[in-house]
Formats: sequence, structure tokens, C-alpha cells
Amino acid sequence: QVQLVESGGGLVQAGGSLRLSCAASGRTFGDYGMGWFRRAPGKEREFAAAISRSGARTSYADSVKGRFTISRDNAKNTMYLQMSSLKPEDTAVYYCAATMRVLGLSPSDYDYWGQGTQVTVSS
Repeated sequence: QVQLVESGGGLVQAGGSLRLSCAASGRTFGDYGMGWFRRAPGKEREFAAAISRSGARTSYADSVKGRFTISRDNAKNTMYLQMSSLKPEDTAVYYCAATMRVLGLSPSDYDYWGQGTQVTVSS
């Protein structure tokens, strides 16, 4: 199995940027497709972005497309989410997750989850 730890969350003004990191340990990082999900207050967990095992394929939710960029460095066992042009509606706890699938788009596709990191965007 794999253990996941998110970092990089915080408070930022609307229009600002943040970069989240997800550090993995355990099994070979490159064996897993990876994803970022988020849960806003009072809402269900929702898909934000996903990246395939090699990093060659990515997918984004419409709400973040063009503003967020997912990437990974398999040599460093780390995945990233670069978030730009942040909006108050991006405020949420952000979770990274790992799947044995090549690419997963739904929470049910994922086998392992981190504890989450809070992102708060002020208006």
C-alpha cells in the first residue's frame, strides 16, 4: 500500500496562487494513478484533477480547467497541484489520492487517501 501526505495549503486572496504537494511513501509511486479531490463546507467530495502513472495523461474538472495544473515527479515520489487565479469558491479541504487504475476520475476509483490540506481563498 501507499501512504500519502498533503502540504502547501493556506490562506490566499482571490486571484492568488498556491501549490499543493502530495508526498507518497510505501509501494512504488509510479505504480499508481493519482488524483486531487476537494470538499467544500457542506458539500460532497468532488474531483479536481487526475494524472496517469507516467504523467502523460491528465484530466481536470471543468471548474478548475485552465487555472489548475497537476503534475508529478516519480523520482521524488511527489505529486503537485499548481493553483492559479484562485476564487473564493475554491475554498475547500484538498485531498490527494492514489489508484491502481491508470487514471481515475471518481472517488470510488481510488484506494488510498491523504488526510487533506485546507485551502481558503478570501474575497
